[in-house]
Amino acid sequence: MKNKFFIRLRSWEYWPIWVTYLPAYFYYIWLAVKARSFFFFSSTNPGIENGGMLGESKIKILDKIRAKPKTLFFSPDKAAEEIINDLERANITYPFIAKPDIGERGWGVKRIDDVSALNDYLNTFKTNFLVQEYVDLPVEAGVFYYRYPEAEKGRISSIVIKEMLTVTGDGKATLRELICNDNRALLQLDKLEKTMNGEMERILSSGQAMELVSIGNHCLGTTFLDGTHLADEQMTAVFDEIAHEISGFYFGRFDLRCASIAHLKRGEVMIMELNGAGAEPAHIYQPGFSFFSAQRVLLHHFSVMYEISRSNRKRGVKHMTFAAGLQEIKKLSRYNKEKAKHG
Repeated sequence: MKNKFFIRLRSWEYWPIWVTYLPAYFYYIWLAVKARSFFFFSSTNPGIENGGMLGESKIKILDKIRAKPKTLFFSPDKAAEEIINDLERANITYPFIAKPDIGERGWGVKRIDDVSALNDYLNTFKTNFLVQEYVDLPVEAGVFYYRYPEAEKGRISSIVIKEMLTVTGDGKATLRELICNDNRALLQLDKLEKTMNGEMERILSSGQAMELVSIGNHCLGTTFLDGTHLADEQMTAVFDEIAHEISGFYFGRFDLRCASIAHLKRGEVMIMELNGAGAEPAHIYQPGFSFFSAQRVLLHHFSVMYEISRSNRKRGVKHMTFAAGLQEIKKLSRYNKEKAKHG
């Protein structure tokens, strides 16, 4: 079997997030000194809790968006029977997506196929969560958009097209062997063994493709492809219109699904999430994208975030105070500790 350590070592997309962002952290400190506020990001999106960087609620952001799937909010102490009744009233059927109301990098995002899976989720994740209808559209993407407050038009600076983790059979190898021969799939082997329900010895026929994970998160093995070249005037105008409808939003990434690239360009999309100041221009994780090119992209986006924050500050939007920021960090730290207890 291939060595997982060397797979990760050779491809920076698998490196720990603190390594990837190390140069950007130093740049951020410089920007904070210039802004005279460590929490200057909070003014970037005044319409989003904490600017979209520290423990923001997903449901509060989704409430501002029209083109979204049906989404319900639940507290962890709500009984499964009550949840099922609420889902029936909202006409949300299996499968659906469950995700924590506060979360990042795919933590706790699960596809729920039946009552048993719902009960498992409720027993595992003890936090406020959302149930979102499953959007069965073939293209999943992330569109990073920003606009300066004084401008009418913005810019699409990043588009990531997500390719779900898939293996293709040869008529001989078992599913386990196919996974072990694929670097990206191999890194997910432990998780797949728990979710494939005894299918690991199954033999796929020659040319038969099997999607192993249906959720487009990098940490679950999804391949992120650079689609930034797709941005044109038509698409930018469409996202200008979408963004203008969201009060106090200037900087972030729309995570969405659509029927095709043509539909994406026309803005015929379903938005699953909108991430604010903490969003990444995720196209940098395309295999082969150089680490140094990624740093240039990250530094550029930090600079834009600072400029938008400064512009909003001039328009009367206040930065989060240092004391309030520390309180948010402590609250998020407690949340993350609790989160660690539950996978």
